[in-house]
This record gives sequence, C-alpha cells and structure tokens, in this order.
Amino acid sequence: MHAPAHQPTGEARLTGETLRTALAGLLDGLPPRQAAQAVERLIANYRGRTPTHTPILRDRSDVVAYAAYRMPATFEAVRSALEAFRDRMPECTPASHVDVGGGTGAATWAVAAAWPEDGHRTTVLDWAEPALSLGAEIAREAPSEALRTAEWRRQTIGDKLVIPEADLVTVSYVLGELTEDGRRAVTDEAARAGRAVVVVEPGTPDGYLRIIEARDRLIAAGFRVVAPCPHSAACPIEAGTDWCHFSARVSRSSLHRQVKGGSLAYEDEKFSYVAAVRDAGVPEAPSRIVRRPQIRKGQVLLELCTPAEGLARETVTKRHGSLYRAARDADWGDEWPPPEGA
Repeated sequence: MHAPAHQPTGEARLTGETLRTALAGLLDGLPPRQAAQAVERLIANYRGRTPTHTPILRDRSDVVAYAAYRMPATFEAVRSALEAFRDRMPECTPASHVDVGGGTGAATWAVAAAWPEDGHRTTVLDWAEPALSLGAEIAREAPSEALRTAEWRRQTIGDKLVIPEADLVTVSYVLGELTEDGRRAVTDEAARAGRAVVVVEPGTPDGYLRIIEARDRLIAAGFRVVAPCPHSAACPIEAGTDWCHFSARVSRSSLHRQVKGGSLAYEDEKFSYVAAVRDAGVPEAPSRIVRRPQIRKGQVLLELCTPAEGLARETVTKRHGSLYRAARDADWGDEWPPPEGA
C-alpha cells in the first residue's frame, strides 16, 4: 500500500527549516567530497543485512555527514507519523518523551514540531557518543525549550535496554540495525515504559515486516493501534504480496544532490510506522485510503482498509454530493470519510 507526501503545518515547517539551517552550518569546513564519501559508506553499512551490536556512526565526521544527509528525512517521516497520532488522539499531549536510538535527535525535533506549544521533557538514548554530542550541540540553538533542555544519555540499544517511563516513546529507524532478539527486547521495553509508542522504519518490504512484528508485540502487551491502521486486528495485507508504507516530502540539500544526483529540490521519504497507546478510550476509527483513488467519469473508486471488513472498495458517485467532491480531493493515506470540517 502506498500513501502520498504529507504536507507539514506552519509550525512543523519552521522547525524543519531551523533544523536544515543548523545542519548546513555543520558542513562548513568539511570538504564536500569527503562528506559525500562518508555518506556513501554509511548508507552501504545501513543497507547491509547483518545486524550489528555496535554503533555505525563512529566519529564526528561520520555523524556530521550522515546527519546532514539523513536527519531531515527522518524528521519528516517521524513528524508525519506523530501528526497522524495527534490527529486521532488530540487529547493525548505528552509531558515526557523518550527517543530510543535517537542518535542526533531527529525524532525529538519531530515531537517538538508536532506539539510546539506544549512543554515536555525529552530524553534521547543512543549508543553512539558522537551522535549524542552532535545532537545536543544542534538542539542548544533550537527554538523549542524541550529541545534545548533535552537529556542526551548514552545507552546500549538491545536486549539490556532500560527505558525511563514516559508518556511517549519513539523508536525510529532503529529496529533494522538490531538482531531479532534485540528488536523484540526493544519493542517489549518500549511497551513497558511508554503510555504511547510510535515505531517508524524505512518504507520497504523488510521495514514493513519489522513494523508488523512491533505492532503484534504492542497489541499483545495491551496496546491499541491508533494509526495508520483503523483497527487492532491482524493486518489484512498478505505478507509477500504488498506492504503498507507512506511518503513524506523532504527538501533536498546540496549534499543530497551530490550523493544521489538529479536536480529536483525535493525527494519523498518512504516509511512504515505504527502508533499505539495503552488500551484507554481510543476513539472509533474511520477507514483509511490505501491506494491512489481512481477518478473516472462521474465516480471515484476508493481502496480502503476498514475497521470491520479489512480491505474493501467503495465507489463514490456524483449522487453522493459533497462526499463525491471530497473523494475527488482525497489522497492515499487519508481517512475516509473525511473528518467533519476537513
């Protein structure tokens, strides 16, 4: 399943621009080719299929190069997931947040963007000291007090992980680096420590499978799924035939263009995610559009993931009036029917 690029709010856009400016400043003095070579090597390590027990980011040059390249994309993906969670559970405002495997703090910036007016305490856990140091350095100049006052704590991410209890625990782009036992231990510990848990992985078939495993373990621990699924039953997608993922629009830096080539000023970051809360008054969920709507003469065909029937198709015609107009404007990933006033 595929979904469109989510458009950021004004507050999120400002936070993202502040982050990109800070990252661009870090590259001053680092030769462009050296930065590009570091990124290429680190991408190869991250895409490797052998899980690791040690951090991949080893020193400041590694961290600077990879943060400048990857942090904006991680920020936008996590922000999109958090905004979906926030929109479904607007009364759930986290007073405390722990970012597991947070590195330089992309998810921490995303939390600050999702809840810009609500103060919260945040703690970043990671096993790479250079990443934590750089993250703290960037955050000191952030507009958000939660970022400026965040605690950056070195912690092994794996089966010995201990997470402080928090209203919100984020685990983003981490599970793919761990062994099977490590993934399960981290997910279980997040479920123990958090009132709400948001897990984000790359939008690949393997990333989706890791999300499904995390989703299953969260449900077994007493959580209910808030987003993107409209239910907490088994995923109706047959493994190996498709996968559920989404897309977030990311502004491309000069480093992005140097490493990847191309001239577009943006790219779309594909990601899979699950957001869940402890079983406590989750509102009834609408269906979600899981493929691009097919607009035909006088009708729109919608492929939906529904709370009761799993995958289903709905045809909306001109006779449906305002609902038809809403269907013509609908996109992948949108709730259906749209919220009142949307």
